[in-house]
Amino acid sequence: MLTIHAADLLLPGAGLAPVPDGAVAVDGRGIAAVGPYEDLAAERPGARVRRWPGILTPGLCNPYGPELLERAYHPDPREAGELGTEPITGDALAALDMTEARWGASARRGVQRMMAHGTVAVAGDLWRPAVVDAVQRAGLSMQERFEEPEGTPSLDPFASRPVDDAFLPPLGPEGRDATFAIFDVPTTGDPCEALAEHGAGTCVATVLGGRLVYRAR
Repeated sequence: MLTIHAADLLLPGAGLAPVPDGAVAVDGRGIAAVGPYEDLAAERPGARVRRWPGILTPGLCNPYGPELLERAYHPDPREAGELGTEPITGDALAALDMTEARWGASARRGVQRMMAHGTVAVAGDLWRPAVVDAVQRAGLSMQERFEEPEGTPSLDPFASRPVDDAFLPPLGPEGRDATFAIFDVPTTGDPCEALAEHGAGTCVATVLGGRLVYRAR
């Protein structure tokens, strides 16, 4: 079914001008059109409409793939009483009995947390088979990292670099994979400043290849 995802502001990326009340029309896994919601809706009267608060942007790439998925353990919610809820690293990680199966389960939870921050790609070399399998099954793309990223590894791709650098290629033209995210941040003023200030934890939805893979409750 053709679906139109509309938001208060569309930020296409690559320096393209923001579109107030903008939208992306999705047909299958691809983009059918990008532009003002009224135009897209008028051309597609039978489309299902999903309306979101905030800013719709290209999907994000997290530069800390190995650090977050192969050098950190994401506890199972059932372990929260013993291990807490935040990723475990360093000496605390070394003290855990990390089997390949446990690495795979951790990576699946880590990937879900990434998608809840608008992430649809990770950068860096992944070598653990269970981790690679988790990333591929989720549909995230893996990108080469040409230099070591600065800053502390974070689930928030906006935390350590300019907002524009976190975006994948811009939305459009027609035929490109429908991969984007929506962040519930203020739309007055500079949208990049709003995203940087409030962070990717404000993500309300992530669409990957036309699939809604994350939706905030």
